[in-house]
Amino acid sequence: MPHCDAKKQGCGGCPLLMTPYPEQLAQKQQRINRLMAPFGKPRPILGMEDPWHYRNKAIATFTRRGGQLAAGIYQEGTHRVVPARECLLVSRQLNQALEAAVWAAEKCGYQPYQEDRGRGLVRHIQARHAFATGQVLVSLVTAGPFLPGGRKFARLLRQKAPFVESVVQNINPGHTSAVLGRQEKLLYGSGRIRDELCGKSFLLSSRSFYQINPAQTRQLYELARQAADCKEGETVIDAYCGAGTIGLIAGQGAGKLLGVELNRDAVADAIRNARYNKAQNARFYCADASDWMAEMAARGEKADLVFMDPPRQGSSPKFLNSLLALAPERVVYISCGPESLARDLGILTRGGYRVREIWPVDMFPHTEHIETVVLLSRETNPLTVEVRMEVETGEVKEHPTYKRIQEYVQEKYGFKVHTAYIAEVKRMVGLDMHKAPNAVEQRKHEYHPCPPEKVEAIKDALRHFGLIAE
Repeated sequence: MPHCDAKKQGCGGCPLLMTPYPEQLAQKQQRINRLMAPFGKPRPILGMEDPWHYRNKAIATFTRRGGQLAAGIYQEGTHRVVPARECLLVSRQLNQALEAAVWAAEKCGYQPYQEDRGRGLVRHIQARHAFATGQVLVSLVTAGPFLPGGRKFARLLRQKAPFVESVVQNINPGHTSAVLGRQEKLLYGSGRIRDELCGKSFLLSSRSFYQINPAQTRQLYELARQAADCKEGETVIDAYCGAGTIGLIAGQGAGKLLGVELNRDAVADAIRNARYNKAQNARFYCADASDWMAEMAARGEKADLVFMDPPRQGSSPKFLNSLLALAPERVVYISCGPESLARDLGILTRGGYRVREIWPVDMFPHTEHIETVVLLSRETNPLTVEVRMEVETGEVKEHPTYKRIQEYVQEKYGFKVHTAYIAEVKRMVGLDMHKAPNAVEQRKHEYHPCPPEKVEAIKDALRHFGLIAE
């Protein structure tokens, strides 16, 4: 097993480093089997042949040790920087690039930023490595816009690491744990590097979202493409689309690919990547995916497939409501948090979907994280539910929407009830008047009280859905 000095100093970046890799995979398989048991049996986890130096992005924080400039990562649970000359998880080129950047910054006389005092200049180094092309992008993160000798820094850096294709200065003046700021200055090159993945080419900037393990990402996206099984004429939505990688790769063959993402920089990357790959069926939108999908459903538009790749905390109740309202035939859920995945699958299966396949992938060897691809298909007409997260307990609860209550009354009693009547009865029985995202606005003309027979029908619906006692 390779030796790591940083681990001895308290680095928490790879907590399973001392566990043999086959045992790591066995532990992760047991965990995913337990969490996914209510939904089906997961396939065997896909591990790596060589689980070392797999990361294509590295971040180091500047500090000073023994009178010299150094860089490393935070000790677990603290803001104390542990110097690390060679991380066993990042690529060897990135280790060389980080070492060259520290050397060049020392030659330029840069002082490390002290977050407790708000003094100093250089905060972090971020380096990205395009494995397919060998190109490397280095970002020097500074606390202010003025960088004396910036061109000299880039020149010295490339003397030690000539494979570095581009160097930028990223400016982050905020008191924040975020590494990168919004403003950048180009010091050398184009500010972007090009990588290839699953037959597609992608241009990456310092702020692009991109999976960090190229070998496993290929397996992950091939599984997503297999699960999607896109056909000509289908409409596919890539929610949380980032730079568009999942949609452009796994959405091949679809008639229309619609990507939606709230981050403007990511949308710009996605549009650029679609043009670069001549994906004429792709359109990308800067919007909140939940609102965008809810509006699409309200217009009566349909989607055949939705890709969703939320952050580790999983999807929001708002997004899940929108997804259930849109009711695509298939959903491909790509998860990096198995606990939040289990929670969200519970909601989707109760909303009319069935889990068809579960593929775990070990994207992050020597850590506890698990990436999972799940294929769901709509089994029945979905029971539309309003999902709310209870802040105090973190418990997810389900509440029928006004539309579902209307459907229940129509089916059982043969007459329609307006949402204003439902609201009146909910107030009458003391229920929380949280407004459903798809509730119809109250009529503008004169309002008449709910007729007694409709009051009883609505109360029956509320009892049916468990909102009031029998």
